[in-house]
Amino acid sequence: MTATPTILVTGGTGTLGSHVVPLLREAGCTVRVLTRNARPAGDGVEYVTGDLLKGEGVEEAVAGAGTVLHLAGGPKGDDEATRNLVRAAQRAGVRHLVYISVVGADRIPLGYFRAKLDAERAVAESGLPWTTLRAAQFHDLALKVVQSMAKLPVVPAPGGLLWQPVDAREVAARLVELALGEPAGRVPDLTGPKLYGLAELAQGYLKARGKSRLTLPVRMPGKVGRAYRAGENLTLEGATVGERTWEDFLAERVGAARVG
Repeated sequence: MTATPTILVTGGTGTLGSHVVPLLREAGCTVRVLTRNARPAGDGVEYVTGDLLKGEGVEEAVAGAGTVLHLAGGPKGDDEATRNLVRAAQRAGVRHLVYISVVGADRIPLGYFRAKLDAERAVAESGLPWTTLRAAQFHDLALKVVQSMAKLPVVPAPGGLLWQPVDAREVAARLVELALGEPAGRVPDLTGPKLYGLAELAQGYLKARGKSRLTLPVRMPGKVGRAYRAGENLTLEGATVGERTWEDFLAERVGAARVG
């Protein structure tokens, strides 16, 4: 029997990776995870210690991998980390490089989005067969944001700022589908099924917690504010749309916490 080519997952222990890795194993894939913190192999998954931003352990992680699923990301440095990964993947002869980016990478004038766009370019210009998926913000991120907002006596309501949060498990399933398929270049964005104002997300969280807060309208200034008010962080046409809503997520996550 021919051995299954290894799939390397960067960011395999994060929010998204923790859903992707089990799905790959269920599909019968040989999985390797690049992680900054050493950990023993388990559940059929090999772990290689390294740091993409520093370029440490990347060659070892990529060696023998047929497909690389690049999920690792942070508040800054995603472009340089991706370039380090691309160079190692080129030398290793990787046959498919799959990258997860963010909706609005080419339209929101913030450093995080610019780094994502530069990372997309590094993948597309690598000479390797590639696939890139842009996704909206995860429910998990929305939860962190609104938990912070809910600590305030009054919840700020930025006018015209909308999110279309998507469930990380649906993004994970789509990425696994893409990784196991043929390289497809830039594929349709993946978004959640509903649009929400930021204050609306916060009020939904408070309601799930059995609490309430007053809201205060505020205006986001500058180029960033104009971009968000223009909906540059959204994909309203041509996207793949998930099924799980913010309310579904809250019922599961916050409801379970209240019961517990």
